[in-house]
Amino acid sequence: MRRNSTKYYPSILEAANLVILYIFIQTIIDFPLALWDYFHGTEYLYDPVKKIILGIGSIAFIWIYSYIKAHSQWKDLFPFKRFNLLIFIPSILFLVSAQTFLDGINQKIIEILPPPAWFNELFAMVFDNKLGFWGTFMKVVIIAPFVEESIFRGIIMHGFMRNYPAFIAVFVSALFFALFHLNPWQFSATFLLGLLLGTIMIITRNIFACMAVHSINNFIVLISIKYWSEIEQSVFYLMPKKDLYYLSYLIFSFSIVLITLFAVSKKSINKI
Repeated sequence: MRRNSTKYYPSILEAANLVILYIFIQTIIDFPLALWDYFHGTEYLYDPVKKIILGIGSIAFIWIYSYIKAHSQWKDLFPFKRFNLLIFIPSILFLVSAQTFLDGINQKIIEILPPPAWFNELFAMVFDNKLGFWGTFMKVVIIAPFVEESIFRGIIMHGFMRNYPAFIAVFVSALFFALFHLNPWQFSATFLLGLLLGTIMIITRNIFACMAVHSINNFIVLISIKYWSEIEQSVFYLMPKKDLYYLSYLIFSFSIVLITLFAVSKKSINKI
């Protein structure tokens, strides 16, 4: 019988505080630098050395802080049990098919609530900056998934999986993940990704599986942005829009069925 009181760190409230703390650490450095750059015409905010120092320092602080609060071993905060590598097949189908109809959803959101010009410039700088393609690749495909998964599917899911039913653990962690990105125009995409990654953690109990799928998603996004003019001329995107959406929904539904089978299989094995 599940106890009413929360036993493990973090609870939902503690997870919210943790995410806010991480954002605050970033902000107390970035905001003054942004003001300085604005009034002096410098670019200290985007200095690679600053980014590396801040990134390593802030995530190290969050890890140590959570380790102390959780009273758990590192292998419990960041589990890495063996898992079936075939889980990557439905995950990739899920991500690729979702890109199509998520673009439509995001366009509707943009039509209703157009993003300000400064936000578009800020978002563009993530993928178009002085780091070049491989620098952006390291930042978006390697570093971001490693950092974000260690927090959301590592530390946060560590407490959620023990304190709440699986559905609540996955849903709330995905919600925090989407809110963390502070991008209402991409909320649907990050929330859906969070649901997938939370489910993978429930199935695999392996933080590296979540990091890998997160990296694949970001790589798909990076390639889509970098080579969109070529991609939109492919046979897939030259299909009538109705057929394109129909095929995407079909593949998306099929991927969910496969992921569900993995989940059911995992649950059956655990009972045995």
